[in-house]
Amino acid sequence: MAHGGNVIDELMADHREVEEMFSRLQAMSGAGQGLRDLIDEVTIELVRHSVAEEQYLYPAVREHVPGGDRMADKEIEDHGRVEKILKRLEKMNTDDAQMSPLAQQLMDEVASHVQDEESNLFPMLQRACTPQQLDDLGDKIRRAKTMAPTRPHPAAPNSPTASKLLAPGAGLVDRARDFVTGRGTS
Repeated sequence: MAHGGNVIDELMADHREVEEMFSRLQAMSGAGQGLRDLIDEVTIELVRHSVAEEQYLYPAVREHVPGGDRMADKEIEDHGRVEKILKRLEKMNTDDAQMSPLAQQLMDEVASHVQDEESNLFPMLQRACTPQQLDDLGDKIRRAKTMAPTRPHPAAPNSPTASKLLAPGAGLVDRARDFVTGRGTS
């Protein structure tokens, strides 16, 4: 699925990319740099995606979808659980016996989140918004992902306002660290 288009198309393209990464992760045997690189790739994509959703998607859900506050709160809680797992994976050696079970926990959490968004949230948002609103949200999501952090920051505030203020700075620092270390380039 190609990136571009409205917010739903954009986020579903992200979901398919992460699913493909998870397939590669499940097929991988052993530890080492290849596993670290793939965990880093998954982390970068999930963090960027989550930050963009928290900045733009969930505020739109709150505004336009009946019961949107409850839905957005649930999705943000899902993100919090995923971010904590990502932080643990980031600190873990690839030969740690807990790496595989923790990676499976991550895949399960993300799969559940994706299923909920695609089955419930996206159809409700599509019915509640005009095509132009969905296109505008897609543009905002794409821009946000370019500025978003690439590493988990579970202690950072997750309100849209705080995220819009803090994420670009954290993203700049993360991308500088990534450049120096070569993270995310394989």
